[in-house]
Amino acid sequence: MKVSVHAVGRMKAGPEKQLADRYFERFSKSGPPIGLEFAGIVEIPESRAQSAAERRRDEAARLQAQLVPGTALFLLDERGKNISSDDFSNRIATLRDDGCRAVLIAIGGPDGHDESLRDAADLVLSFGALTWPHQMVRIMLGEQLYRSATILSGHPYHRA
Repeated sequence: MKVSVHAVGRMKAGPEKQLADRYFERFSKSGPPIGLEFAGIVEIPESRAQSAAERRRDEAARLQAQLVPGTALFLLDERGKNISSDDFSNRIATLRDDGCRAVLIAIGGPDGHDESLRDAADLVLSFGALTWPHQMVRIMLGEQLYRSATILSGHPYHRA
């Protein structure tokens, strides 16, 4: 199953990008033996629309244009569910085992995701009640994908 990331905004060069890239690279190497292929990160610029609602709609339309039928959509959103790493891994494994061909995990812009996307998502996920900078979210997502691969392969990286 292909796993891709859609992010509003560009991650600039620096230590945060290096750390995020390190975790995504680890995932890209550890995922294939367990049927998970990292398909990369698609970055889109933040919308320049006047209002927050218009920006969310514009960014949602650009995300929906990338969704291939049959792709599971996970949104990272402060209103989402706060789940464990084991639960996140199990959800990915269930999609893979049920024959899902792709999952797209979306990091929204500063205004968040449009309600239409939240309604259509297979999972709306939160990394906690705190608000995180997009650079940190990307690092945490990369780490959680790598952690998922280690959990599903029985690697000792994840110790609960």
